[in-house]
Amino acid sequence: MPALRLFGRKWLAASDDLVFPCVFEICFRIVWLGLISCVTSTYWNVTEECGEDAVPVRIYLVGTIVLISVNILLLVILVNRSAQGSITEVHKRRLVAPLLVIKILLILPETGLNVLGTMWAFCGTFESIVLFNWVVFALIIFGLAIVFDPLGSAKYKNGRDTNDNGPTESAIHRKVSKLWFRRFRWAFCCLRRDEFGHEAFTQVASLLSALFRGTDLVPSDIVAGCVLLRVRQKRETREMRRIRMLNDDGPRYSTDITRVFATSPAWMTIKNARHFLRFALAAYGWPMVCYLNCCTGPYRLIPKMTCCACFRRKPQIIIDDNCCLCHLAGVRYTSRLRSEDVLHASFKNHVFELPFCIMADHSTKSIVIAIRGSLSMRDVFTDLVANAERFDAPGMPPESSAHRGMVAGVDCMLKRLREGNILERICATYPEYTLVLTGHSLGAGVSILLAAKLRSRFPDLRVYAFATPAGLLSREAARCTESFAFTIGVGDDFVMRLGVDSIENLRTSVIETIRACKLPKWRIMLNGFGYALFGVPSRDLETTWHDVTEITKKAAQSPLLSGERPIQTVATAEGGLLSSEISLRRFAKTRLYTGGRILHIVRRKKTELEKKSNSGGPTYEMRWATAEDFTELKVMPRMLLDHLPDNVFKTLTTILEDQKTHNGSVLSLQEI
Repeated sequence: MPALRLFGRKWLAASDDLVFPCVFEICFRIVWLGLISCVTSTYWNVTEECGEDAVPVRIYLVGTIVLISVNILLLVILVNRSAQGSITEVHKRRLVAPLLVIKILLILPETGLNVLGTMWAFCGTFESIVLFNWVVFALIIFGLAIVFDPLGSAKYKNGRDTNDNGPTESAIHRKVSKLWFRRFRWAFCCLRRDEFGHEAFTQVASLLSALFRGTDLVPSDIVAGCVLLRVRQKRETREMRRIRMLNDDGPRYSTDITRVFATSPAWMTIKNARHFLRFALAAYGWPMVCYLNCCTGPYRLIPKMTCCACFRRKPQIIIDDNCCLCHLAGVRYTSRLRSEDVLHASFKNHVFELPFCIMADHSTKSIVIAIRGSLSMRDVFTDLVANAERFDAPGMPPESSAHRGMVAGVDCMLKRLREGNILERICATYPEYTLVLTGHSLGAGVSILLAAKLRSRFPDLRVYAFATPAGLLSREAARCTESFAFTIGVGDDFVMRLGVDSIENLRTSVIETIRACKLPKWRIMLNGFGYALFGVPSRDLETTWHDVTEITKKAAQSPLLSGERPIQTVATAEGGLLSSEISLRRFAKTRLYTGGRILHIVRRKKTELEKKSNSGGPTYEMRWATAEDFTELKVMPRMLLDHLPDNVFKTLTTILEDQKTHNGSVLSLQEI
């Protein structure tokens, strides 16, 4: 950091990114030098048999040895210079750029030797050496291609936002957006045929362009910043825990389920949530069965499959399944329902169009609509179209906003349901049954929005949402969903904290944290591997920083912000990055929150007595949380694991098992 500038342009690498690549190349070239030295000493006299080509061959061998030796010496110096100073102490690495220019210029004589060696094709003895040289040359070119920045030209260096329409309207933003759009069209060409593929590419390109514009971060800075942010957040968590212990305040978690649910509606229970989570898992079809049963998944599906269904008359209720109806088999296996209880299933998956199933659950007298979460790249693009859009639904406050991609998903699903009056026909068949919507992750968000649309026709409907994304609804609209939606989040689930606003906060935190760190980047990366394996040691919570109390005081002077002049106003995009005014520094001006009444479940820390006696006690504790509790994106070890649907299911199962043990129940788990 900042981005390295060579040959009049920026590159996607910094002057402190060369330590590990250079060390790797040193090892590679030392081995190469040893091999070619052995070949030269062994076959030096043999080259006389080449006749007139003997002198050129010897020049080639000696020249290669000399160039390798010079490269090794230069690489050692580069490693030493690149390892100097912290990420922001660029002046200590001022020699890296000229040294790297020399290193790149050495490619020219190496290429010349390789071309001559290839043309000579002498004696057949040294062909492998020539080939090896070309492999090294190709690796160097590949490395340069990786760090090439298409927008690194000097004409973009001093670009500023001069348009009054906001930071997303500048010329540099349009250039970056077009670049991302072309990348998406090339990398995800299969999505171009989707009806809304072009719109999704445009929206996501605009978002990615806006997130890190106005900064001089390179990809390695972001990785290092996330490692440092983990250390910083652990330190802050420790300090907050101490303060809460002294003041005896803070969130109150409890293991007493009866007390937690004393004021909640009767249908909001852990038992019901676990029951309907099974249907949310079923919506994933056969991939979920194979994921949960890695070795025996296909064997478990076979009894539920319909062999050669493509040659038979397919039931009208199944849309876009494969030849053997494998998705339907996965739904039946996971939900434990009969085939006739699957009333409708659409496995069509496009951008903004999600697979879903409608099932009759006779045990609870419910018609269950289970919506699948993210499983394909099409779903990922639906997730990433995350800006706010007007959302109109009966009973919702005026001017309500919601996640644009999910609103489009709801519109597609409503269109599908209206085509054959599917819900009306099903409800007419089961007039005494209650409508229940459920889903996990993306499916949870769409379930809540769909329920808001359907609630005027089905006032008694209920929603069981699991790991609902944070950027779902505007605040007042989210409050309206608390009466009919039950949201469950486990531990450090990152999706429940993931939104445009939280990502932009994370970006600002990364900048502040990098500025406060005193360690070089190579040391941060090594520490990151250690943290992943063994956790963050207590000593690193204090020794990593210059002065952790100064993290937020001088953020505006951070050299990570592009431009050389200090920031004195929030009128520019750079100033807006660290401004408290959302309208100045945000991609979306409306902040979105998660929906429903939120039950947050965390793993309980054992007391010292329980640790010494190796005794049990409840594994988890819980509390009713608010949407504001999930506005900060945290870098935690279990942030991904806690999001997975099978982990949520295991958590609810463990809570029920602990409750049975505590109550002395003899019921089997299958009866719950």
